[in-house]
Amino acid sequence: MHGERGQGTVEWVGVVCVVCLLLVGVLATGVAVSGVDLARSVATRILCAVELADGCGDEPLLIATYGDEIGRLVREHMPTIGFEDGSRAVPVDYRRCRETECGDAPDDGLVHRTDQRLPVTSFVHVVDCRAAARAESEAAGDDCSGERAGRLYLQYWLFYANSATLRGVPIVGDAGEHKDDWESVQVRFNPDGSTDERASAHDGYDYSLGDLDWGSDAGIGFLSDLAEDLDVRHPNGWGPETHLLLVSGGSHAGNATGEPRGSRFTPGRRVHLIPLEPIAADSHATFTVTPPWLKEVWRDPEASGTG
Repeated sequence: MHGERGQGTVEWVGVVCVVCLLLVGVLATGVAVSGVDLARSVATRILCAVELADGCGDEPLLIATYGDEIGRLVREHMPTIGFEDGSRAVPVDYRRCRETECGDAPDDGLVHRTDQRLPVTSFVHVVDCRAAARAESEAAGDDCSGERAGRLYLQYWLFYANSATLRGVPIVGDAGEHKDDWESVQVRFNPDGSTDERASAHDGYDYSLGDLDWGSDAGIGFLSDLAEDLDVRHPNGWGPETHLLLVSGGSHAGNATGEPRGSRFTPGRRVHLIPLEPIAADSHATFTVTPPWLKEVWRDPEASGTG
């Protein structure tokens, strides 16, 4: 009986694949048949169910919001998140969780949901300064002047229920502790086809701070300044894309490259992605820190500050 159940599973997967191929074939022909959008959605979700990926299935909403090209780029370039050992917080949807209890997850291994089964989540904002979209972007208030022209920017915004900078360390005390924490990792597509990446950290953006970042997290000013001085070789925090976001425990400050300081991680494909523009347009939510849509970088993708 055990063998028969296994065979049934194989046959079921085979039928699923055939159905998906038929649906994809219909879509590829371009034939105007009713329910094509439904067929696309069904095919996507069936394939995602087989893949067992939490973030998979975001594509229909991303494509509906940003168009096919950008929607797929947003999904593809969400980096893998590596969390520092000893930390438990993960980014979540602030509309569903704003407390530590629902924002904490296992402290080791593959993490894609919190202890309360909420998915690891990133919000998305896009600034398109390429020639075909520049006029529309500028009309919407985006800054596409100077070096920004010809570039596409993807901003991934991560919300944590709180920021606790080495809580309880005597030399730090309560410094750095506050409710609500918005951090980001950003990807820049250049006219020559290359891609860059940077991550938010404290009052600016970092690419690689290595082992000195812990000092910055501890609120030790001179270590923070020294770390920033070492990062000047990456103008404005930008460096070659690594498809990786390394998150410090406590402050959630990020680096795009360096040595992972733990075995706790979330693959990019398993991060749930949500377009932030529609939410920001109607949001009346208040936070103890500035939300993304009120930050300078929301409109100016080359801004150097995180406030």
